[in-house]
Amino acid sequence: MAIENINSLMEELKVNGDVGNAKRDASFEELDYQRGFCNHFSTEVLKGALPVGQNSPLKCPYGLYAEQISGTAFTVPRNHNQRSWLYRVKPSVTHEPFHPREPTNERLVSDFSSTSAASVTPTQLRWKPPHVPEAETNFIDGLYTICGSGSPFLRHGYSVHMYTANTSMEGCAFANADGDLLIVPQLGRLWIKTEMGRIQVKPGEIVVVQLGIRFAVELPDGPSRGYVVEVFSGHFQLPDLGLIGANGLADPRDFLTPKAWFEEKNWGIGGFTVIHKFGGALFDAKQDFSPFNVVAWHGNYAPYKYNLKNFCPYNTVLFDHSDPCINTVLTVPSERPGVAVVDFVVFPPRWSVAEHTFRPPYFHRNCMSEFMGLIYGVYEGKADGFLPGGASLHNCMSPHGVDTVTYERTICEDPKPSKIPDHALAFMFESSLIPRVTPWALSSPQLDPDYYKCWIGLRSHFDRAKKPEAVES
Repeated sequence: MAIENINSLMEELKVNGDVGNAKRDASFEELDYQRGFCNHFSTEVLKGALPVGQNSPLKCPYGLYAEQISGTAFTVPRNHNQRSWLYRVKPSVTHEPFHPREPTNERLVSDFSSTSAASVTPTQLRWKPPHVPEAETNFIDGLYTICGSGSPFLRHGYSVHMYTANTSMEGCAFANADGDLLIVPQLGRLWIKTEMGRIQVKPGEIVVVQLGIRFAVELPDGPSRGYVVEVFSGHFQLPDLGLIGANGLADPRDFLTPKAWFEEKNWGIGGFTVIHKFGGALFDAKQDFSPFNVVAWHGNYAPYKYNLKNFCPYNTVLFDHSDPCINTVLTVPSERPGVAVVDFVVFPPRWSVAEHTFRPPYFHRNCMSEFMGLIYGVYEGKADGFLPGGASLHNCMSPHGVDTVTYERTICEDPKPSKIPDHALAFMFESSLIPRVTPWALSSPQLDPDYYKCWIGLRSHFDRAKKPEAVES
């Protein structure tokens, strides 16, 4: 069937109420998704758009173009291979040459191999929530880097960003050739158009958009902010459960991948811009069509979202505080067994029942570096100063733990069963790599110069004459 017949078919779909119709773009709240983590999905807007029995026929149904996107090398072991076949109105290659983006986003950094981009510090750092800019700023222009390690040129490392935005991306799309993006919205929903379909993500949910996939972010609620971790070393996967067994933590069925959806809009010569992040720099290319023109696709390489309320936490049921790794949602492993380039860890609502135990996070020094964010509520380890939308960084072997208020209150309480409330949700990006911190993060007016004071009040309770309480062994 010729391409010109697609419009008439879309009108027919509109009459039948098909959610794939581009004219119903505003119905993000009603979206239906495909369930499963890294499943092989098959989805089409127009019946028969997916070729039968092969990936690249001489002539695709409806006159579409076949295009493969590969997230892994062709020759990796089959169980690690990630790729999808897209069937689109026009292929991605139909664009003008790339040029450096002007004005560029100078606060967006990916290559930390040079000390000029950022510096190291063992000092514990904390930032207050950033202000949403007054000038019109979309998701891409509102991204700014806090810290990171490694380089996309070496395909190893990660970068932590935050974003503040107040306007939707119009007439443009973004693709990151440097790595996967895990986005954690904290204020305002995100309506995300991708080549594979549409996704709505709200605070309390996360979304992963992999290497190379083009997407655009709309802001239905206006001002928005949140956190992003960018990983150069591979793709996120579910952590092994080990002795936990077959169930618990993040269940594969709770990960949601979009169904096919497309828009066929002529933007005129050079009317649409593709923003391409490559080697840490941004480039623009002009084209006359939307990249969201995929009528059907199949494969296991596609963006997905996850609601953190579905996380099934495990915790202490007798004594002592469990290590935070027990709350890992997703991980990017390194070449060393059991050591991650990045872990995404959540601290969800849960019961705390341990006997004769200091229940909040213990004081510790960690060979891993920890970047924390607060989505909403109050974090159990910090009574004051750690605010929703804020962040903290505790670098490799820098001591940290609960603040003075939390410690003193906890040791004076009768330890009855209690619940970390439903309205509290914090998370952590944890890495085995030591991050460098960007100069604007160190000079930011949101940087809390008094963070260290939250521990200064910790006094000595040592009493040589006080006998230890009897505890059954």
